[in-house]
Amino acid sequence: MKEEDIHRQVRSAYGRVAARQGGCGCGTGCCGTGRTVESVSLGIGYSEEDLAQAPEGANLGLGCGNPVALASLREGDVVLDLGSGAGFDAFLAAERVGPAGRVVGVDMTPEMLDRARENAKKSGRTNVEFRLGEIEHLPVADNSVDVVISNCVINLSTDKRQVFREAFRVLRPGGRLMVSDIVLTAPLPAPLAESALLYSSCVAGALMKEEYLGSIAGAGFAEIAVRGETVFPLDLIVSEPELAGLLAGGERASVEKSIVSVRVGARKPAGCGCDGTC
Repeated sequence: MKEEDIHRQVRSAYGRVAARQGGCGCGTGCCGTGRTVESVSLGIGYSEEDLAQAPEGANLGLGCGNPVALASLREGDVVLDLGSGAGFDAFLAAERVGPAGRVVGVDMTPEMLDRARENAKKSGRTNVEFRLGEIEHLPVADNSVDVVISNCVINLSTDKRQVFREAFRVLRPGGRLMVSDIVLTAPLPAPLAESALLYSSCVAGALMKEEYLGSIAGAGFAEIAVRGETVFPLDLIVSEPELAGLLAGGERASVEKSIVSVRVGARKPAGCGCDGTC
């Protein structure tokens, strides 16, 4: 698929998710499992308190981890959420940074932005805002945020190195990056790697784990550490009928083990500018 076709596919897929008001894991086409949004969220690291804190309709069950819990947010921090969707992680971050802090969510899907802004309005949250933009070209000033978070979104980008360069640019010296994302530990079979459905479901666009970590380092980040790693269940990514149409029976076991959710933290060195010079 061409880059513009991928952008169109991803935007369309997540626009449909926003319209139907829910997903069931990182993927967009996997809702035949009988799982609820709440049960999925609890299974990937959120607490009952997290679910209660977020405005109704903010949690679409689309993540693969809980970056907010690992980001060590402090009162007064300025936080940027890449691919903020309906605002779930942004609202949780807003609770932690308090009225002296601020959270900015960036998303390229207008339907998601509409939902996030409506959620903010209904909940009376005044320290969170949502901007239309692509995570490869952030509508955020240089050296202006303390923490960048993202949840199962960077894998959807066609230029992940550029995403990390942009995260580095907008972070203040000493600022922190904390992402939950899908990576691979082995190459995917061709039918999966070439599937448009599996791209928008966070799999076909995922990098090998070493390449993903290397992209973070290449952007200039230091103190890069994998804070957690788990095999991500296929039933939270794509439905059984759709999966059966893409995989030969014997491939499933190896594919299941190769799709991994990682939680990665890193820091922009204190002496670095937005251009990467330190």
